[in-house]
Amino acid sequence: MREPVYVLGGSQTDFARNWSKDSDNALYEMLEEAVAGCLDATGVAPEKVETAHVANFGAELFAAQAHLGAMVPMLQPSWSSLPTSRHEAACASGSTAVLAAMAEIEAGRYDLALVAGLELMRNVHSEQAARHLGSAAWTREETGDDVLPWPGLFDRIAGEVERRHGLDRAYLTRIAEINRANARRNPLAQTRAWTNDAAQFGDDEVVNPVVAGRIRKSDCGRITDGAAVVLLASRRFAEQWARRRSAPQAGVIRGWGHRTAPLPLAAKLALSADGGHLFPNVRQAITDAYRRAGIDGPRELDVIETHDCFTVNEYVALEHFGLTEPGRAWEAVEDGRIEFGGSLPVNPSGGLIGAGHPVGATGVRMLLDAHRQVTGTAGGYQVDGARTAATLNIGGSCSTAVSFVVGAAD
Repeated sequence: MREPVYVLGGSQTDFARNWSKDSDNALYEMLEEAVAGCLDATGVAPEKVETAHVANFGAELFAAQAHLGAMVPMLQPSWSSLPTSRHEAACASGSTAVLAAMAEIEAGRYDLALVAGLELMRNVHSEQAARHLGSAAWTREETGDDVLPWPGLFDRIAGEVERRHGLDRAYLTRIAEINRANARRNPLAQTRAWTNDAAQFGDDEVVNPVVAGRIRKSDCGRITDGAAVVLLASRRFAEQWARRRSAPQAGVIRGWGHRTAPLPLAAKLALSADGGHLFPNVRQAITDAYRRAGIDGPRELDVIETHDCFTVNEYVALEHFGLTEPGRAWEAVEDGRIEFGGSLPVNPSGGLIGAGHPVGATGVRMLLDAHRQVTGTAGGYQVDGARTAATLNIGGSCSTAVSFVVGAAD
């Protein structure tokens, strides 16, 4: 039986900050801040870190900078020859970096790995940022001259849900309201200080305009700068670390799932044309994580952090997690179970819509928030009694799917 991988803790930057406004070297400086915060939060000496993995989607496009793994050895004198790697899987980049670090620990190569995710996106005009982000779609067929390719693609997903099962827009609106309200509890969330009056979620074409088809402004995650860092450890290191702390707080990755479907949206939808879950690879990633964790579905979860780059993404995720049968995700919204005080809160951090979505950092941030929940250290957005959390991180139009189940360490 494989040894578990432990999450010692971590740090994230303030996702409301526009780094390019006050920094000439924003990409490096946000990494520097998040790594320093992680070392401070965990009390781990830099020389104990044996390997590092960096997640990033588009630094070449946004900042004309590649080879981000080589930034890590610049941060500490003891890291001058640290082995590092960089990982890209669109919006799931952070989770694939975590998987790589886990594999190294499970193989016995290293006892302590640093995983950092970061993205700089607010340094260019919003339309240019949208074009850069469009490169994660099947560019030969799905982007073209469309200035905003992703709202269009997720409108197609909403259209497919509507065609197969029906879709009441009120449930998408409610998801946006919940996540924005949750973000107000999170001191690092991008929208924590935003007002949440009803008009922002309504049909007013000035306040909440249509972006593409069924997708309105309130349905969309925002362009965000930010970084998140965690330290992952072997059992041996985690136990030694815990003995040195007066109040040890470690989480453990109990299960994981990773599945990838074809890049074009049409090819993915064809895989479920006969019915069932809309994205079979997403369902498989989640059930793989459940199986490896030894749990029997969502009834054994206390909290979920899921991908909601658009509200329909979370809506679909609810049934893929097994909260409802396919086509009945509305039930989990209507009965209130996903709300902060519900039986299974979803995105208490605010999710991508409320907390923000710096693409390469999102999967790492989700894991960090899962760790915070199960160790009782989430502060104002702590779910009472949380002991088991699940995440779902999506890349592209649900091509890459990575899920983790995180529990409190014994």
